[in-house]
Amino acid sequence: MGAGTEPDGSSRSDEEWERFLRESVAGTADAPKEPSARARDAAQRLRGEPGHGPEGRRSHTPARPERRTGRYVAGLLALLVLLVVALAPGRIVDLFAGADSSPSANRATPVSPADAARRPTADEPFRGSPAASWASGAEGISVPKAGAVGWMSAAEVERALARSRDFLVASGLDRGVLVGERPEKAIALINPHQKDVQDLLKTAFRAPSEKNDPLLLFSRFQPSRTHMVGDVVKTRGGLTYREGERGALQVTADVTFVYPVTRADAGGDDGETVRTIVRRELVLSWDDPDKVITEPGTFSIVSYKYDMTNGGCGAPTGYFTPPFGTDRRADGSGKKVDPYDRSAPVGRGGASGDECGRATRS
Repeated sequence: MGAGTEPDGSSRSDEEWERFLRESVAGTADAPKEPSARARDAAQRLRGEPGHGPEGRRSHTPARPERRTGRYVAGLLALLVLLVVALAPGRIVDLFAGADSSPSANRATPVSPADAARRPTADEPFRGSPAASWASGAEGISVPKAGAVGWMSAAEVERALARSRDFLVASGLDRGVLVGERPEKAIALINPHQKDVQDLLKTAFRAPSEKNDPLLLFSRFQPSRTHMVGDVVKTRGGLTYREGERGALQVTADVTFVYPVTRADAGGDDGETVRTIVRRELVLSWDDPDKVITEPGTFSIVSYKYDMTNGGCGAPTGYFTPPFGTDRRADGSGKKVDPYDRSAPVGRGGASGDECGRATRS
């Protein structure tokens, strides 16, 4: 297919045309013969009728003035293209043979092997993320060596630090709490005389709102909507402490939790696996019972903040609501954030909250 025809009726083979084009660019070919009427007609159509410019044209202004030799080369190449179109149209068809107008051409572009290798699966829910190398569960929450602080001895500080980590485990890692159960063990560690927090706990589970949301302190997923993948939650962070007000031991916890989840109706290992990433900062005060009304073995909550990615951006429901499938593209309209970056302070605070950010990686 695609052989050109000379004015005298003879045929020019594909090989001859390819050789002619190569030699023309190199400046060694003989001038082509006068094209046939059909060639002139095709060339005229390509150039357009007089007074009618090409539609959809794009213009480009070069950074530097064109050299004169550049115009000669451009003109020669344009002439060669016109001759090939007119005398060997089959070659032009071959160039666009990859264009597919069939229904399958509208399908989504296949995922590249590199992207597929980074996506989480039911068997490897942390694949492709920094969390793959993190510790699991409580092992990822570091506890510093204890020393005497304020009203507490070193041994008492050590016990308080251990119980502070117990709260993080009971509120963010307990399997029952993650699937929606009330976090009784965690609540038992909070000073029952701290009115503002107790008011939050009274209404948060019954009627979640922006101000009273259990997610401010606890990680929960609705089992009818979301299933945990596997038994492992990856963690990174730890505790620090110093002397607080009235000689109290003030403990600050800064920990990132990575929860792999799938849709409740996903059907076994075939469902999409996503990761909900939550970074929490809690400041806890172990108060001197001689100065503050408290109960033994409990702390008061000074402040709480959290950043959350892939946990839902709608009205509070009392549960994280990870987006799946096409919903993931619509989830998050705020600034881009890296949920694994722990170099900056936690940016989402308490009851006020910020706009739902877009994760650069999850």
